[in-house]
Amino acid sequence: MAKILIVEDDKFLRELITQKLGKEGYDLVEGVDGEEGVSQAKKESPDLILLDLILPGIDGFEALTQIKADEKTSKIPVIILSNLGQKDDIERGLKLGAQDYLIKAHFTPGEIVGKIKSILGS
Repeated sequence: MAKILIVEDDKFLRELITQKLGKEGYDLVEGVDGEEGVSQAKKESPDLILLDLILPGIDGFEALTQIKADEKTSKIPVIILSNLGQKDDIERGLKLGAQDYLIKAHFTPGEIVGKIKSILGS
């Protein structure tokens, strides 16, 4: 089963997504800030990364930049999952290499799973 890295500093939301994806049978790895997200991406080589943007330490944009700049992690699809819904933020995230950009308030955990399945082709 596919391995997914969840980079989210909000414990409640991280656990909610982890439970939902766990029920779907995904292998899950967690990161609570930008630095941990980047190091987990390199160490675990996940099949997909769910990335928040507002994180302690380096933010999600910087984490995404580092993930896409590293040959080992550059091909991993990244879905940004953020409360930042401004057009500029969305365009910046996609320009930096995110495959999709989901605004937290607009998507249920079930819809997030649907997006993951469509990107992973499962």
